[in-house]
Amino acid sequence: MQPYPVTGNTTAASEYQASFILKVYNWMTMGLAITALISLGIEVGLPGLKMIMVSNPMIFFVLLGLELVIVWVLSAVINKIPAFVAVLIFMAYAALNGVTLSIIFMVYTSASIATTFFVTAAMFACTSIFGFITKIDLSRFGGILMMALIGLIIASIANIFVASSGLEWIISYAGVIIFVGLTAYDTQKIKNMSTGIDSSSEEGGRASIMGALALYLDFINLFLFLLRILGRRR
Repeated sequence: MQPYPVTGNTTAASEYQASFILKVYNWMTMGLAITALISLGIEVGLPGLKMIMVSNPMIFFVLLGLELVIVWVLSAVINKIPAFVAVLIFMAYAALNGVTLSIIFMVYTSASIATTFFVTAAMFACTSIFGFITKIDLSRFGGILMMALIGLIIASIANIFVASSGLEWIISYAGVIIFVGLTAYDTQKIKNMSTGIDSSSEEGGRASIMGALALYLDFINLFLFLLRILGRRR
């Protein structure tokens, strides 16, 4: 990790930090934009693709599995690849996620999807700001949040077989709470990381993509859990 030059001028440190954080949020926003455009494009121009995924669940689950593989591979090789390759992998993941998320238009009304998106954006912004300005050390909650996330995944899988509406609501609200917490946690982690990274370097470029991926996943999952609560079914 290459620290910024020691000049005795705190302005230099602030500029490095601001540049890195801006880069992270720019990449995250671009990823969300790609996902949204792909989903809307399929809804408007390729509705048959949604039907293929719904009528052939195996295709849908293969795509979901591919998403997990992409995230795992990117995390595993991030320090061994050029920054531009990391960007391409992240954008490919965002596009693929847009394909799988397009099926939400078959379940929920477009109006409720749009409303939930704006609610998510507002919650995400407020939580991220909190994570950035708080003096509380959120790293102590990282393990708790990870264990809660694992429990949420297990409960979600179990509910596929149990099909309990009560458990469904519990999972939905718990998911919102967990990803609100993870958003604040990841934001503070990125802030702390930014004090020692030059965003224009290869290392800074790779780190900005991993930060963007973390926040992107927080946003998408927060949106999906809120949609289960606020969305109006067709």
